Amino acid sequence: MSPVSNPPPFTIAPALITGLVLAGGRGSRMGGLDKGLQPHLGQPLAWHALQRLAPQVGALALNANRHLPVYEGMGVPVWPDALPDYPGPLAGFLAGLGRCSTPYLVTVPCDTPRFPSDLVQRLGQALIADDAELAMAASVEAGQRQPEPVFCLMRRELADSLARFVGGGQRKIDRWTAQHRCALVPFDEPGAFFNANTLDELARLQQP
Repeated sequence: MSPVSNPPPFTIAPALITGLVLAGGRGSRMGGLDKGLQPHLGQPLAWHALQRLAPQVGALALNANRHLPVYEGMGVPVWPDALPDYPGPLAGFLAGLGRCSTPYLVTVPCDTPRFPSDLVQRLGQALIADDAELAMAASVEAGQRQPEPVFCLMRRELADSLARFVGGGQRKIDRWTAQHRCALVPFDEPGAFFNANTLDELARLQQP
């Protein structure tokens, strides 16, 4: 008799999830450069994020506010912020929740091209297991968990809640997620969440 194995945890089918790469920031720590278009191993950072995310979701889109024709050339829809003056990642969340046609949206930043290849699957498992409204990644370094709030899987019906939140002038991701049932999902892969905020960090990213 073969040994009984536990069934894999329930997760969310990729076809039900739209993946959104966030590339709509000011790039202030890069001297105002459009971060998503900075080269990494011969291709723009945003392109690498799209390639990493594509096998994990059913649909893809980009959130960008500058150089839109260049981003459109990457072959996916481009959704600018609905709010002016680069108000931050929550504006990208809102653009995605307002436009995606799937029940779920997952966001990743353009400057972290090594994020886990099973990111979305594990976020989906936690969201289902905890009956949560959203699931957020957390990196683990030296035994310490550090939330990575821009790596977030959320239900599309949170759009109204987020619209009210940012409409009231709020911009902090953790203040919004604290209003909802949120599952925190640890990932201990070394360097998976290393991000290129500066040109020096981008140069470090080129190293194996």
